[in-house]
Amino acid sequence: MSEPSTERRRGSWRRLPAGVRLLLASQLAFNVGFYLVVPFLAVHLSQDLVIAGWLVGVVLGVRTFSQQGLFLIGGALTDRFGVRRVLLTGCAVRIAGFCVLGWATSLPGVFAGTVLTGFAAALFSPAVETGLAHEGRRLEDAGGVTRAELFALDAVVGKVGSLLGPALGAALLGVDFTTTCLVAAAIFAVVLAANARWAPREGAGAPREVSVSAGWGAVLRNRRFLVFTGLYSTLLLAYNQMYLALPVELERATGSQEALGAAFVLAAVVTVCLQVPLARWARRRGPATALPLGFTVTAAAFALVAAAIALPVPGWVPALAPAAGFVVLLHLGSALAGPVARDLVPPLAGERHVGAHYGALASAGGLAVLLGSAGAGALLEPGAVTPWALLALLPLASAAGLAVLARAVPVPAPRR
Repeated sequence: MSEPSTERRRGSWRRLPAGVRLLLASQLAFNVGFYLVVPFLAVHLSQDLVIAGWLVGVVLGVRTFSQQGLFLIGGALTDRFGVRRVLLTGCAVRIAGFCVLGWATSLPGVFAGTVLTGFAAALFSPAVETGLAHEGRRLEDAGGVTRAELFALDAVVGKVGSLLGPALGAALLGVDFTTTCLVAAAIFAVVLAANARWAPREGAGAPREVSVSAGWGAVLRNRRFLVFTGLYSTLLLAYNQMYLALPVELERATGSQEALGAAFVLAAVVTVCLQVPLARWARRRGPATALPLGFTVTAAAFALVAAAIALPVPGWVPALAPAAGFVVLLHLGSALAGPVARDLVPPLAGERHVGAHYGALASAGGLAVLLGSAGAGALLEPGAVTPWALLALLPLASAAGLAVLARAVPVPAPRR
C-alpha cells in the first residue's frame, strides 16, 4: 500500500465520504436530542408530575436498562437487516418515545416513553458503530483514515452533542417539558429524513447475517471476545465515575459540587482537542501498546485522587487540582484506549456478526457500570481512600490482561 498523502491522513471532515459524514452528523444530532431532554427528566417527574423520589429513580433505572441492556438486540438486528434500516427504526422509535414522554401525565405513560427512548438508542448506536466499522475498514484498506480515527471522531462529535444538548435544554427552561420533548423529537425527525434520503441502502457495505440468534450464538462461543469484553468493561465503569465519584471528590475538596459544570467543560476540551491525535498515535503503536497504556493512565486518574486524600496537600496546591487531574487523566486514558478497543472488535469477531459483538460489548459495559457503581456508591464518601484505590486497581488489572490478549489478535498493520 502506498503512503497516503498528509491531507488524507488528517482525515478532515470534508474529505470523508458523504456516508461517513452522515453517520457522524447523525450521532451528533442524536446526542443533542438526547441530552436536550434526559438531564431535565428527573426535575419534570418530581416537580411537574409530583412523582415520589424512589419512583423517579426507578424510571431512570428503567431507561438506562432499556438502552444498555438491549444493545445486544440492536446489534444483532443490524447484522440481520443492515445499518440503514435499523438506524431509521431507531430514529422513529426515539421520536415516538419523546412524544409519549412529553404528553404523559401518568406513571404508565412515563414508563412507556422512557422504555421507547432507551430502546431507540439500543437500535441506533450499534447501527452507527457497525456502519463506522465497515466504512473504516474500507477506507483504511484504500489508504484513507483508519477505523480507529473514525471511532475517535465519533467520540468527539458525541462529546460535542453532550454539551450542546444541555445548553439547548437550559435555553428552553422557560417553556414546558412537552415543548422540550417536541423539539427533541423534531431533531430526530431531521436525522430520520436525512438518513432516509442519503444513507446507503446496503448497510454501509456490511454483509447480511442469516438470523438474529446466530449473532448471539457467535458472541457466546467467542471466548477471546468475552474475555476482552470483561477487561474492557472496567474502562466504561471508570468513565461513569464522572457522574458518581467526581461529585464526591468535589464535595471533599471544596464543600460543594458547584465546580461540576466546569469539570465537564474541561472533559470536553480534552476530548475535542486530543481525541483524534491520540487515536492516531495509538493506532500506529498498535493495541498491544495502546490498550495497556490507556488503561494504566485511567488507573492513574483514580490513584491521583486516592493519594491526594491519603497525603496532606500543600497549601499552595489548588483544592481542585486532584479533581482536575482526575478529569484530564481519565479522558486521556479513554482517548488512548477507546478507539483502539472498538477497532479491535471486528478482528475479534472474525469480521462476522460485527453488530452483535458491538452490542454485547455495550450491554456488558452497562452491566459492569450497574454493579460496579452500586459497590462504589456504597463506599464513596468525602475523604474515603478505599473506593478510589479499588477503582484504580480495576483498570490496572485490565491493562495487564489486555497486554496479553491484544498480542494474540491479528490486526491490520499500522500505517507509518
